[in-house]
Parts: sequence; structure tokens; C-alpha cells
Amino acid sequence: MENRKIARLGREVSVVGLGCWQLGADWGEVDEHDALAVLHAAADAGVTFFDTADVYGDGRSERLVGRFLAERGDVFVATKMGRRAEQVPENYVAANFREWNDRSRRNLGVDTLDLVQLHCPPTPVYSSDAVYDALDAMVDEGRIKAYGVSVETCEEALTALARPNVASVQIILNCLRLKPLERVLPAAAEAGAGIIARVPLASGLLSGRYTAETTFAENDHRNYNRHGEAFDVGETFSGVPYEAGLEAVERLRGLVPAEQTLAQFALRWIIDQPGVSTVIPGARNASQASANTAAALLPPLSVSSSEALAGVRETYDELIRPLVHDRW
Repeated sequence: MENRKIARLGREVSVVGLGCWQLGADWGEVDEHDALAVLHAAADAGVTFFDTADVYGDGRSERLVGRFLAERGDVFVATKMGRRAEQVPENYVAANFREWNDRSRRNLGVDTLDLVQLHCPPTPVYSSDAVYDALDAMVDEGRIKAYGVSVETCEEALTALARPNVASVQIILNCLRLKPLERVLPAAAEAGAGIIARVPLASGLLSGRYTAETTFAENDHRNYNRHGEAFDVGETFSGVPYEAGLEAVERLRGLVPAEQTLAQFALRWIIDQPGVSTVIPGARNASQASANTAAALLPPLSVSSSEALAGVRETYDELIRPLVHDRW
């Protein structure tokens, strides 16, 4: 597994991490046995970066990661805070930060959190001096080692990156969401901040397993958030209308080298983008986790399939850009 240094964190992370949203909720049922098997399979394959949040299953994901931590020890866990409260800027204050931090530390079974990310808060929060002062104080107090942000828009990312102690930006980046390549990734590289690429498979669209007839469980956000009913629609299929996404996937399928799956191709495409620190696909079982990590072992697409890079861009420009580019 390749590891990449994040200067503002002062450490390396595995280029393929593990997203742990699905271990908490919102992706159908994942029982505890399967959840722990996913975590161990990822670690066995060299994953050292695990991403969770206090809101995933109202703490279930953090607690499962905490059990795994007690068994495996030395891995890096990033969590997030803020989405369990009403989404108004007034809730992003030091007292709440400490309360949320206390809960996450209990859930994860640690005294100090490796990385805490503001979890897609209201846009004004990214510009608040008081917010960053409170986060700096939590570092000074030993509650957290570092902090970052998770964002919906490129402008939010750029606002946060102007702050000297923002260690990382988590942003949606995949073959159907190319806008971060223009300004966000270069700005992060210049600042020495990490880029955590989330929703890398566009909620599973880029696995190539879905059709127009595919149905999703009632408690799966791919069913109940198709139009942003519960949270930002960009988190579900990357904000791409489902039928348009299927059309793009069929075109991308023709670019995939014979020895790769579409999912591995999509992950390798992200890994190859300059400035990416880690990509965090989720997995519902151990075999999915192992298959995802295999993307790190593939040769860069510029070597194995240079025409594929142009094909991804053409597919985006022709089918997807008009639907998403100006929204996030």
C-alpha cells in the first residue's frame, strides 16, 4: 500500500482509506460481524486511514471503530462533528465542540482524537474566526491532534484552506465530480493540507453494478435522498440524476483495462490526481474492502491506459458537467 505525507498533519496516510458511514447507518443493514470484518480486512490490506463521524448511526460507526481500535491499535482515525445538531451557525461554538468531542472520545475509546473534521456545516462557519480559535484551543488542550473540514462546495474548501491550521479538506471527488481538480487540489497542495476524496464511487454508481431496475432499501439514502430530502443531494450519487449516471457509467465501462473492475478503475483515477492524499471508499463486507484496496496496487492510468484519462474527461464534459459543475 502506498502512503502519502500530509504536511500539516505531520504524518503519512494510506492512499486508500476506508469510509465508515455504511457501518453506522443509511446504507441498509450492516451487522456488527460484517462491520468488524470490513475494518480488519482493510487493515490487513494496508489501510491506515479510517474515516467516521459522530452522526453515522448516532455514534454506532464510531463505537464499532473504537472496538476495532482496541484490537488493532496503531491506525489513524478521522472523525467528524456537527451534524447531530440543528444546522445553524450559532451551534458551532466552543461549548458544543467540547461536548461533541467528549462523546466521540468515549465512542472511540481514546483520550485524544487524531483528526476532527467540521462535518459540512453551514457555509458561514468556514469564515468564522471564533470557530478556528475554538478548534485551536482543543488542540492546545490535547483533545484533538489536528482538525480539518468536510465540505460540499469548492468555495467552502478554498475558504478553509486559507486558515493556517486546517490540516485537511474532505471533498467529493470522482469520475462524475471533476470540479475540485481546477482550484481545490492545487490550493491544498500549495498549503500542505491533505485532500480526502469522499464518495469516490458515486454511491456505488461507479461500481457498475446498478441498472434502471435496481432498488434500494427503505433505510438507504440512495432511496430516500434522491432529491436532497434529508441532506445535501450531492452526497447521493454525487448529485447526478440516476439515469444520467447510468449512461455515463456505460461509457466509462468501455475505458476500463481488462484486468480491472470499473470500481478499481474509478478509484485508481482518483489516486492518480495530483494533490490527493487518500480516497475513502466504503464497503459492506470484507471482500469489497479487499477489492477496493487493490486499486492502490494498479499502475497509474497514465501508464496502463492513457487514453482513459481523456475518456473520463470527455464523458464528464458531455454528460455530467451541465448537471453538476456549477452547483458544488
